[in-house]
Amino acid sequence: MRPCGFFADVQRGKKVNKTELIEEIAKSADLTKASAARALDAMINAVTATLKNNDSVTLVGFGTFTVGERAARTGRDPRTKEAIKIKAAKVPKFKAGKALKDAVN
Repeated sequence: MRPCGFFADVQRGKKVNKTELIEEIAKSADLTKASAARALDAMINAVTATLKNNDSVTLVGFGTFTVGERAARTGRDPRTKEAIKIKAAKVPKFKAGKALKDAVN
């Protein structure tokens, strides 16, 4: 059985944008597109707020969002080839859970 619609596009390597994701959420959860958009935005905002507090979000089977530290380092300006200092930064990280890894493979 071949997957259809949204999932077929994903399996073909098509990039899915936020609007397409909202449409799929609305269809599969029997919600309006407006409700699905609010739910997705709420989830993104909750993850963002949690990471801002330097905490992590774990969705069992899907994965874990964490905050990582990137050390200060020296880089090169590609135009002038001069050395530049790059500041240390916090970066969001995502580690896929087992169920997600298994679904992809």
